[in-house]
Amino acid sequence: MKKIFIILPLFLSGFLFSQKKPHKNPAKKNTTVKFNYHDEFKNISDEILTNGTAYENLAELTKGIGPRFSATPGYAKATEWAERKFKEIGINMIWRQEAKAPVWIRGKESLQIKTGNGDWKNIRMLSFGNSEGTGGKDLMGEIILINSTSELNAMSIGQLKDKIVFVNVPMDPKIINTSDSYLLTAKSKLISASVIAKTGAKALIIRSLTTANDDTPHAKMIYYEPDDKVKIPALSIGVKSADELEKTLKKQKVTAKINMAAESKGSTTNPNIIAEIQGKKDSKVIVLGAQLDSWDIGEGAIDDGTGVAQCIEVLRTLKALGYENNHTIRVVLYANSENGGQGREMYAAYVKKKEEKHIFALGTDAGGYSPRGFSLDMPPQRRKQIFEWKNYFLPYGIYDFDQTYAIQDISPLKKLDIPLAELVVDTQRYFDYHHSAEDTFDKVNKRELLLGAIGMTQLIFMIDKNW
Repeated sequence: MKKIFIILPLFLSGFLFSQKKPHKNPAKKNTTVKFNYHDEFKNISDEILTNGTAYENLAELTKGIGPRFSATPGYAKATEWAERKFKEIGINMIWRQEAKAPVWIRGKESLQIKTGNGDWKNIRMLSFGNSEGTGGKDLMGEIILINSTSELNAMSIGQLKDKIVFVNVPMDPKIINTSDSYLLTAKSKLISASVIAKTGAKALIIRSLTTANDDTPHAKMIYYEPDDKVKIPALSIGVKSADELEKTLKKQKVTAKINMAAESKGSTTNPNIIAEIQGKKDSKVIVLGAQLDSWDIGEGAIDDGTGVAQCIEVLRTLKALGYENNHTIRVVLYANSENGGQGREMYAAYVKKKEEKHIFALGTDAGGYSPRGFSLDMPPQRRKQIFEWKNYFLPYGIYDFDQTYAIQDISPLKKLDIPLAELVVDTQRYFDYHHSAEDTFDKVNKRELLLGAIGMTQLIFMIDKNW
């Protein structure tokens, strides 16, 4: 009994002492739902690899419609097709945004060359997009070879007058990233019709910008300067023809005969096609986009039918998984990307005028090849945040987050301080077919196309959950 008597007061005194302490509220349990991102990534991947429709949609767009050049019936059909596809996957918010587009018609075109009193030889060629033509008449002149800006600068006044300048500058094969090589060559003053016209030359011929070693000519866009007194016609030829022509020019005089019916007929409007899943939390916008138009000479599969199909697939996947997005997720299929860029400028102007809050923009325009990463053109703190997600992407072959460029169609949004990203793919084959008649559906691999759509959907998911 004594033991009980001694223990009881100690217990009671402790109990009574504890009552004198300030009352503390019990700690609240963290009720925030924590996602298992690895599981979410796998759900996205499984859905696309099992039920993805991007490849079938690409077949419809390229084989069913074909070329979708600005201001042509092909582009009009593509807009109707895109709207129908969005409706089929359950998107209710779909609208058009009209953008100005030039009306340019290629028409018949030909290039012939001959040496001395020899016979005329036909060379495969393509007029530059938006190039002036020859009025359907033969334009003849001696061909002068120039391979560097130093050669051009060394020419005396009058040396190129009334001549046809031929520029045979290949893409640098030593540059591993073919996109870098392409851009480096494309920016050369040597392939500027305005620069060449100022020398007194009356036409420009260039070696196609391609990594292929064949004779397929590749199209290029022309930009005349406002102060150009003369707008000379410009055209491209295939790699083999270019090399053969250079060899011949080093031995003897060569004359060219160009006939181009190309002409501009003012302008019209073409619509961007826009579709979105509205946000459940707010109206902030995550936008992803691709160009709906293509060149007039191929099916526009890698440029950029693959991007169109992937953007539609992102929305289809989110709907199929029943995903409740915080922010509005929007797709823009841009008009007039190839020969003017008015679609992208119109969308950026719209965002600015409406003062819409865009938190992220993702582009895809590299051919639907195997995904390797994302180029991130954004503030350092945002880049760092995406770097921290790298391990989630690694199982899907996506590891490169170090590049910083953004593709043309989303680039105007940079002026509005919107973080930009582009799907980075293995581009080693892209410029074999880019802007040529070889840009066809059979060049696209289904699994590569779907893997790119997986990576895009995963990134959109992460942005929506964390930004």
